Amino acid sequence: MKLRIRLPSQTLELLDDSGRPLRAWPISTAARGAGEERGSFCTPRGRHIVRARIGAGLPLGSVLVGRRPTGELYTPELGRVEPERDWILSRILWLSGLEPGYNRLGSCDSMRRYIYIHGTPDEGFAQAPRSHGCIRMRNRDVAELFELVPAGTRVDILA
Repeated sequence: MKLRIRLPSQTLELLDDSGRPLRAWPISTAARGAGEERGSFCTPRGRHIVRARIGAGLPLGSVLVGRRPTGELYTPELGRVEPERDWILSRILWLSGLEPGYNRLGSCDSMRRYIYIHGTPDEGFAQAPRSHGCIRMRNRDVAELFELVPAGTRVDILA
């Protein structure tokens, strides 16, 4: 199994071993488009793997900061109190690049850039580029995906 993320269509697909799509979900990637450099706030392209899975068993809407649950549950009211906060909710699939000099090591390292697939407030979700570099999903969608993919799953991000 592997994942394919298509930036132009803002979709994430789960593929079987022969490359056939099994499932697809809407996503939101970087508002600034594709790019690999640290500080660019762009979504990195190329071959990656799921390096770590974080949030197993947490309730949907759990707030994570620094990859740890805060004990908060996101609500629209909480979102109105902190409208500029970059919410990371429910689950994290932390990506690591596989291509040295492109998305791994140095100033372009996806893992050191903290590039995740993660949940986001559902009421603000749009299948459009709006993130700071990560791949955002609705909370139920990221929880479903989390249960389907183990650490080590290949992730191809295509522009």
